[in-house]
Amino acid sequence: MLVGTEEAYRAVASRDARFDGCFVHAVRTTGIYCRPSCPARTPKRDNSLFFPTAAAAQAAGFRACRRCLPDAVPGSPEWNMRADLAGRAMRLISDGAVDRGGVEGLAAQLGYSPRHLTRVLTAELGAGPIGLARAHRAHSARILIETTDLPFTDVAFAAGFSSLRQFNDTVREVFATTPTALRGRARRRADEPSGAGAIRLRLPFRAPCDLSGLLRFLGERALEGVEDAGPAHYARALRLPHGTGVVRLVPQRDHVACTLALTDLRDLGSAVARVRRLLDLDADPVAVAETLGSDPVLAPEVARNPGVRVPGSVDGLEILVRAVIGQQISVAAARRTTERLAAALGTPLPHSDGTVTRLFPTAEALAEGVLDALAGPRRRAETVRAVGEAVAEGRLRLHPGREAAELREELVNIPGIGPWTADYVAMRVLGSPDVLLDGDLALRRGAAALGLSTQPAALRTRARQWSPWRSYAGVLLWSAATRNLEEP
Repeated sequence: MLVGTEEAYRAVASRDARFDGCFVHAVRTTGIYCRPSCPARTPKRDNSLFFPTAAAAQAAGFRACRRCLPDAVPGSPEWNMRADLAGRAMRLISDGAVDRGGVEGLAAQLGYSPRHLTRVLTAELGAGPIGLARAHRAHSARILIETTDLPFTDVAFAAGFSSLRQFNDTVREVFATTPTALRGRARRRADEPSGAGAIRLRLPFRAPCDLSGLLRFLGERALEGVEDAGPAHYARALRLPHGTGVVRLVPQRDHVACTLALTDLRDLGSAVARVRRLLDLDADPVAVAETLGSDPVLAPEVARNPGVRVPGSVDGLEILVRAVIGQQISVAAARRTTERLAAALGTPLPHSDGTVTRLFPTAEALAEGVLDALAGPRRRAETVRAVGEAVAEGRLRLHPGREAAELREELVNIPGIGPWTADYVAMRVLGSPDVLLDGDLALRRGAAALGLSTQPAALRTRARQWSPWRSYAGVLLWSAATRNLEEP
């Protein structure tokens, strides 16, 4: 866990919501596990146990609290901070890798044997990949039970269970109730359920959260047809393992209202995980503010942008292509060029909602047609084609379970891709929190606006005190650069 047991008990005693998702609190006398902020009476210290994951608590025989719903919390920031095998595995498990390819498929993506992977996860997280995936399936099942009118058979298979019996047994074991009772309680406290294929849910985050800054970043780069952005909303097309989808996001005071339209409900877990990564909803804003706010130069920016978030990704290939196109040109120019590429090679959505009409081009489409579709320097188009070919042939894998140094080396070996592009991909695709894009022109303009040196070596030296949150410091410097351009 990110915290020790004594600190964890103090968080439970004070009902500190900042720790929700960082660990779960189990009570020996009741057999229940809760989120740290559960309003129930605090048990004695001797009766309290702490687990890094809900799966570990379930493996130890505890069931989820019906009052605080410990699975309906932000995820742990630990999985982005940790670049080790356990952290990378958790990112893929939350994306549904075990449900799609089993433990063998997960291990193959990570480059380890299933036995070694299971041993590491059990030692580090208290549960193996099957137990961790089971906890995610239970969470997806509860969402579908409570927010849709789907028959339970459809819910079971959409959530990743292999049979209705397995689904019923898991719900009873994890939530100590039946699917029918879960749906009945939800109906008494909620609005009308969603229909099949369209799901409305709440995405929690740790406050504060600078969603306005994040939406501004995404909006400035939004591609017509692929995305639709405004000051108070963001929507985009999703290419998912079993089909496609459209997500529409509207920030609220303590959560993000999310509406998902999916062609295949088996993609629910993957879609939610990818949207959460896009918005960096599992970040720990207090830890970030404490570190960056200790620098007197950054402190005013931290106060001006409380809860700063690093924009993530729902599609690694898209981020890499956009980064290649955006090298050494303005954001607006890169957006226009990429829009034309997406219009020429993108795939029309089967369920367009009027503003979001197409998917970003596939690797195969880029490999075959980018030289004719992409305007500008021939070398840039050849780099995009090389990327498309490498991804299509399986030589380049762009998923959040990659090891950052290994992925960076593979990227810089592709002609036309430099260190800035490789680091930008690591920050957005892998969610790396400690990447400083010291060669970025806008970041250096922000540094100059704050009176910092713009020399990469001097900036790197100053940034050592910002670790392990240098990615967040970079977002603050981007913000300072934008504000400096807007001021008369």
